Amino acid sequence: MFRTEVHVPKSDLNLTLQDKVVTLGSCFADVIGSKLRQHKVEALVNPFGTIFNPVSVCLLLKAASGKPYSFEQHLVEQQGIWYAYDLHSSLSSPHKQELLQQIQARLNKTSEQLQQSSLLIITLGTAVAYRLNYNGKVVANCHKLPSSNFSRVLLSVEETMQAFEDMYGFLKLMNPNLKVLLTVSPVRHIKETIPMNSVSKATLRVLCHQLAEAHEDVLYFPAYEIMLDDLRDYRFYKEDMLHPTEVAEDYIWQKFVEAYYRKDFQQFIKEWEKIKRAVAHRPFHPQSAAHQAFLRKTLEQLQALEQQHQIEASAERQALQQQLLQR
Repeated sequence: MFRTEVHVPKSDLNLTLQDKVVTLGSCFADVIGSKLRQHKVEALVNPFGTIFNPVSVCLLLKAASGKPYSFEQHLVEQQGIWYAYDLHSSLSSPHKQELLQQIQARLNKTSEQLQQSSLLIITLGTAVAYRLNYNGKVVANCHKLPSSNFSRVLLSVEETMQAFEDMYGFLKLMNPNLKVLLTVSPVRHIKETIPMNSVSKATLRVLCHQLAEAHEDVLYFPAYEIMLDDLRDYRFYKEDMLHPTEVAEDYIWQKFVEAYYRKDFQQFIKEWEKIKRAVAHRPFHPQSAAHQAFLRKTLEQLQALEQQHQIEASAERQALQQQLLQR
């Protein structure tokens, strides 16, 4: 045995293809959310952009759950562009009112999805955050404003725990059946220095442990441990030596699906992967009888999957139909 495999116990969630999901947090929330969407799960993925610290994540979830919050009071203009301290820079506009409309639209969409979802995945990236010097508010993004405007701080377990508890009540009031799955991003934040990154990740891990112990509907998925203890080899890291490779992401995804989804969804994934490979296949002789027969068979299989699992696959169907010769 030349590895220490992280075994993730099977949960009683038993999610299905029809269970809606919301992901929020660091870039690892994008990875899991994108894979869910690729496999036809209706997932809302990081609607506020990448958010790294738990206090900002909880603020946005609380606002989406119905707690009144004035984003207008926390906007800033930088070189003719308006930004929100509580959101990623991708949500910005040359016009203040347009930005506020964007924010409200994202809040409405997130609220609607949360009400209908079975699972909320929160991926925490770092406990290192920045406070505005003039009022002490934790910001999600500094938007490249002067560093003198902010103080760099390490959020405590107590402060982050309180932020979650304040949000959790609103969340459960809106959707009592919603389950929360916490993860710690396996991506290291070396700009904080490697020693501080270790302290930060440890803080987040303690937070997740305490929340999972305190709430029956709060679970923890060990993406962080899988990356560091199971896949502890540089071949599983991209060129920056920080982000997981696609192979590593697929391995963690497989562990995730096996722990939280039903067997029939796992079987669907295998069937859907075959369809995706068939759609992406580019033969040397696309007009050959053999390839045309292959396309017709794949189209039949796709239509059967659509009907059996009630999925929307018009893009894949169209891609196949465009390759078929008119008879």
